[in-house]
Amino acid sequence: MHDVVIKGGTVVDGTGGSPVTADVAVSGGRIVEIGFVGGPAREVIDADGALVTPGFVDVHTHYDGQATWDDVFEGSVAHGVTTVVMGNCGVGFAPVRPGEQDRLIDMMEGVEDIPGTALSVGMPWGAWESFPEFLDHLATRRYSLDIAAQLPHSALRFYVMGERAGNEFDATPEDLEAMVRLTRAAMDAGAVGFSTSRTIAHRARSGRVIPGTFAAPEELHALAGAVRASGHGVIEAILGGTVGNAEPRTNMDEMELMADLSRASGRPVTFSLFQLLDQPTMWREVLDYTAVANGQGAQLRPQVIPRALTFFTSLRTYHMFMMRPTYLKIAELPLAERVAEMRRPEVREAILGEENTSVDRRDITEVLARIFHVTHRVTFKFTDPVEYEPTPDRSIKAEAARLGKTSAEHMYDRLLEDDGEALYMILSSNYSSGDLEVCREMMLDPNTVTGNADNGAHVNFISDCSVTTYHLSHWTRDRTRGEKLPLEFMVRRLTRDGARLYGFDDRGTIEVGRRADLNVIDYDNLSIGLPELRYDLPEGNSRMLQPATGYLATLVAGTPIRRHDADTGDRPGRLVRGSTT
Repeated sequence: MHDVVIKGGTVVDGTGGSPVTADVAVSGGRIVEIGFVGGPAREVIDADGALVTPGFVDVHTHYDGQATWDDVFEGSVAHGVTTVVMGNCGVGFAPVRPGEQDRLIDMMEGVEDIPGTALSVGMPWGAWESFPEFLDHLATRRYSLDIAAQLPHSALRFYVMGERAGNEFDATPEDLEAMVRLTRAAMDAGAVGFSTSRTIAHRARSGRVIPGTFAAPEELHALAGAVRASGHGVIEAILGGTVGNAEPRTNMDEMELMADLSRASGRPVTFSLFQLLDQPTMWREVLDYTAVANGQGAQLRPQVIPRALTFFTSLRTYHMFMMRPTYLKIAELPLAERVAEMRRPEVREAILGEENTSVDRRDITEVLARIFHVTHRVTFKFTDPVEYEPTPDRSIKAEAARLGKTSAEHMYDRLLEDDGEALYMILSSNYSSGDLEVCREMMLDPNTVTGNADNGAHVNFISDCSVTTYHLSHWTRDRTRGEKLPLEFMVRRLTRDGARLYGFDDRGTIEVGRRADLNVIDYDNLSIGLPELRYDLPEGNSRMLQPATGYLATLVAGTPIRRHDADTGDRPGRLVRGSTT
């Protein structure tokens, strides 16, 4: 008797092949039969009229802290994800010396906007010191989905170098020897990669640039050698770089180094790629370089996203006025009282006439206040249903011009709508031309992979957890402002491509013998809901999530973890360790 039989669905198997109508039988957590399945089963899932796909693989998350207290991962499983990779961008929580966790919390809070109080209270500090011990701790827990972890450069460098790690001090030979030894130990224990950050935009909450940003190429080559010696894994990076400790560099300035690291390690190097508002053609240069480098033996895999990287702005989270002196006087008032104050003409006039308060650090609050000030042409109100490819005439800037107001005046008034509950989105990348055609071109490039959902991070100003659902709902079904993309192509990107990148050879396709990580999807009714602000992190901290409708069932290792968009309570997920086998 089979454990589960999914009957009569349209199977899109993740290989890129054409959809077929078939049953899928599951026993012992594995797919055992595909076709017409006639025998009995403990559970039969009626998939007539629905899609059956492999579970989605999300290669770019930041659940490093959340994995120690949460077992649901709502932002991921609500959108069909069954395997996640965390430890991206060079930040994480191991290795860590006893009593030194505050430095790592400071980094994660600043870079990834995860509340420090949630991390300090929610995590069981003292349960590990080394990265292998961190993995062993995670291995004791059970989850709704599978998790895998990368070794973060910032934590590694601080563990070895202490206060010297966070500035321009080069690693000494003794430092390098220790970091190489610890990297090899982490990889041997099951780390699926090593991650680093090269951008000065990544700063700790205290304003300090995170360790590793200024690391010399020799240091990165030494660590790449440790990855090579392990025989498995991926090097993940956030690019942008620096000259000395001040002048920013572009992604292109880092490409030669990334190609060298890939060849030196013999492993894939993956990095985030967006079309930036102030560098609208750089993405094409990066892809052109990637094609040439890969033809010469590198394995560069740019991570792209199927829509704009979407920031939120609201009075409950972050907004362009939050650093202005008059606003700061009322910032701690309850929302209703704050709105009442902001509606007073003299308060409105004062706030609109002020500049941001100058502070000594460049944490996320100040950075966002500056960003929000110059992005009105790509700022739009959230609609229901959510529209991530709106026409430019609906932007705050265009609306303000029609009303004879400045963009700042219009944004101010808009934030006060719905008694201060109004929520707006800023399409901060991939939207220079006013549509998503650049995303289509990026996704069609044979060297790119789907990534950058950032689940678990930026909990109060980004919620791109729904991008997996968006691959299907928008790009294969709903798009009207340009060409769509084939369903089987998009499913392959969400499944097999990410699994292969990280060497997860037991999943990512619907084939006999593979893990039964599966989605059953009501394709015609698949939709993304409006973002919701929830106060469910430790210490009552808030986070943004987006629900989905249309996931009839999601299975992990053959066990249904979701039915009809709701949690079943089952926790078959586990830690996935990288290996050469």
